[in-house]
Amino acid sequence: MKARVSLASAFAALAAAALVAAAPALAEPAVVGPPSSIASTGDSITRAFNTCWFPYVDCPSNSWSTGTATWTHYRRILATNPAISGRTSNHAVTGADMADLGGQVQAAVARGAAYVTILMGANDVCAASEASMTPTATFRAQLEQSLATLSTGLPDARIFVSSIPDIYQLFSIYRYNLGAVSVWSAAGICQSMLANPLSNAQADVDRRSRVRQRNIDYNTQLAAVCALYVHCRFDGNAGFNTAFVRADVTTRDYFHPSVAGQTKLAGVSWSATFDFRDVTGPSSFATTAPAPGGTLVTLAATDNAAVAGIEIRLGTAGWARYTGPVTVTSGVSLTWRAVDVNGNSEATKSVVG
Repeated sequence: MKARVSLASAFAALAAAALVAAAPALAEPAVVGPPSSIASTGDSITRAFNTCWFPYVDCPSNSWSTGTATWTHYRRILATNPAISGRTSNHAVTGADMADLGGQVQAAVARGAAYVTILMGANDVCAASEASMTPTATFRAQLEQSLATLSTGLPDARIFVSSIPDIYQLFSIYRYNLGAVSVWSAAGICQSMLANPLSNAQADVDRRSRVRQRNIDYNTQLAAVCALYVHCRFDGNAGFNTAFVRADVTTRDYFHPSVAGQTKLAGVSWSATFDFRDVTGPSSFATTAPAPGGTLVTLAATDNAAVAGIEIRLGTAGWARYTGPVTVTSGVSLTWRAVDVNGNSEATKSVVG
């Protein structure tokens, strides 16, 4: 009698375990509306270098992204979402290049930021010489690793990637200013582009053209890698295409944005980032069909603005972009959620193969 009871109990336990294993994953809540925290990454531009009353120091309060003294991304969000008050961090470092982004995004992950801005690459263009510029393939590999770290560590965060401003335009607006020429030479600023600024020799003209092309190539990689992630938005080259004038550049070094330049950069990038006024999340649906060893799942989604994509998770694996019908092995759970172009995501849904 005891053996029968034990055997019955064992069967009941196995049945219960099977039911638990086959149960769909618990839904994770939707994420919509403006973020409640922000972190910035980048270089001296995002540190607002040389914009304080005291020269040649960082002045992050003027930063286009997380600053508090100008009409920045942080202050624009604060105007509609008081919950973000004080929840801002600037992880940019003056002199940083793409190789340094990995450490900065790790800091943003540690802060649990809901919105992360990236403006990195000006120092990869502005090297000591043309030969010293970061190879494009290296630039991309470093960016891929950083965005993978950020996306894995902050799977709900919205990521805004700004294009690198047109360094050639900076050269153009100040090349015949003797003060600028003197400072560029004495301080060795951006010599890949700014060396011999008064020269019209073909070798110098060709060098500037190649450096500008590298600037463009980097922006192409920024767009391509960002497009791999449904929570990432590239500015569509808004920063690169912006016409800066002399007043937008500090006359202390004739290189970094002035307070006016930071304000212009904030406005241009704000127009290109997520529309945080959108508080309607997307909606997805699944169709299923039997498949050898499991179930074939096909996903689709709609949204009031536009769908950025659908991300999926098999079992306990990480999120991946949905690219087509998925065969889900029997007993394995498939979880998914749609994300719209403004970074809003629906509550997760799931099925068991």
